[in-house]
Amino acid sequence: MNHKSRIVIVGGGTAGWLSAAKLAKELAANQPNGVQVTLLESSDIPTVGVGEGTWPTIRKTLASIGIDEAEFIKETDASFKQATQFVNWKSDPISTNNTYYHLFSSVSDSAQFNLAPYWLLGDKHTSYAQAVSAQDILCDKGLAPKLITNKPYEGIQNYAYHLDAGKFATLLKRHCIEKLGVKHLIGNVVQVNTDEEGAIASLVTDTQGMLAADLYVDCTGFKSLLIGQALGVKFNSIADTLFVDNAIAIQMPYENDEADIASATLSTAQQAGWIWDIGLQSRRGTGHVYSSEFISHDEAEHTLRQYLGPKATDLPAKHIKMNCGYREKFWHKNCVAIGLSAAFVEPLEASAIFLIEASANMVAELFPINKALMQASAQTFNDSFNYRWRKTIDFIKLHYVLSNRSAPFWQANKRPESIPSSLSEMLNQWQHRPISKYDFAHVFEPFPQESYQYVLYGMGYHPDLAMSQSRYANLDTAENLFGQVSQMRSNFEKHLTTNRALLNKVKKYGFQKL
Repeated sequence: MNHKSRIVIVGGGTAGWLSAAKLAKELAANQPNGVQVTLLESSDIPTVGVGEGTWPTIRKTLASIGIDEAEFIKETDASFKQATQFVNWKSDPISTNNTYYHLFSSVSDSAQFNLAPYWLLGDKHTSYAQAVSAQDILCDKGLAPKLITNKPYEGIQNYAYHLDAGKFATLLKRHCIEKLGVKHLIGNVVQVNTDEEGAIASLVTDTQGMLAADLYVDCTGFKSLLIGQALGVKFNSIADTLFVDNAIAIQMPYENDEADIASATLSTAQQAGWIWDIGLQSRRGTGHVYSSEFISHDEAEHTLRQYLGPKATDLPAKHIKMNCGYREKFWHKNCVAIGLSAAFVEPLEASAIFLIEASANMVAELFPINKALMQASAQTFNDSFNYRWRKTIDFIKLHYVLSNRSAPFWQANKRPESIPSSLSEMLNQWQHRPISKYDFAHVFEPFPQESYQYVLYGMGYHPDLAMSQSRYANLDTAENLFGQVSQMRSNFEKHLTTNRALLNKVKKYGFQKL
């Protein structure tokens, strides 16, 4: 590419603006010799706007693009997220001991020393999460993962955020334009011109004339204007694996300005799906994810309103049709899809924003300096994200497969033909041995060993280790670590403040500067 390299991103929202931020920062868009990054945003196409959960990776992403943590918290209504709490997933609601945590922290890295077999061989008087981490107490009591004296993005426990997706996109937009050199255009694509090789030659817009670039990034959501409609890359539905196909979202006000803010995403199983409940600073973001095959839209909305109580009776609800699946290719010719245009898996484990982060990071790293390298970059990207999406589907499906709920929706999820063979094979092995670090050989595993352990053992899937007990002889090390968890739990209760209290201080004072 002899001219100044150019990237055109079509679509705003979290996918568009987060991609723009990463690409502009990594490719020096505000420097004379950098890559020009342009984002074309429609003025009349709304974004989905309900992706309110993140992973701990978001802290590194925000730091890398130069957004201060205190500013982020103030501008996006953000709160601290330290886990997902699953309620009534194991069995029907009448059962006891039907709640567990998927936490972000544990006392020992499982790849270095795995405490799971020692817990499995013990008397299990505490849950797996309680045995290996003290973070459950922070979630139980709504405590923050850090102190006001901690540096930005550093915590006493690992954490992510709950956030307002619309406000997050607005913050990213301003930062991209003012600090990172992103060119912002308002308009709609009315025609996509392709060349003799089938790549995109240019975009014709209704207000900005013709736009041309070396690489086009499709962030047009479910519409998939570029990679789907224009380039014809097929979408592979996973409706035969994950059955939920709709969501209803309601924003629920707090009782008062000082109401407690939950430290975990709450996921409560329902007859034909589940309800998310996310605590932000000013409200709760709630929604019902469900399968329309097993419940009507009206019944699904009634279920959510009943969960929220009488004060939700007149609150507006947003209905969202979900198309779960992924593209056969995510990068085709000179077009790469990021966000909903690339794939969508239900929001159970809040993977959407993480996979946007991962996509933008990889595009920036692989951005071809000339046309001849485009195909090699695309192949590397496609191989990586085909793996990541398949593993994400496996992990989400795992939650349903392990459930013993009796309703038809839940029983259908246990049908062998609906379970990916890769997941079935691993579950068969894990009946007879603990999960191993060697089960996660890929450098870009979306969910690590510890995540699987929290879910499997939280759901009561316990292997029989009686015949291999002699392999786990480091009892002193294990007991020492279990003891550390108990001590940490006591210290946290004494020294950590609530989410609400810390967020109020952050908005007033900020964190300790570097």
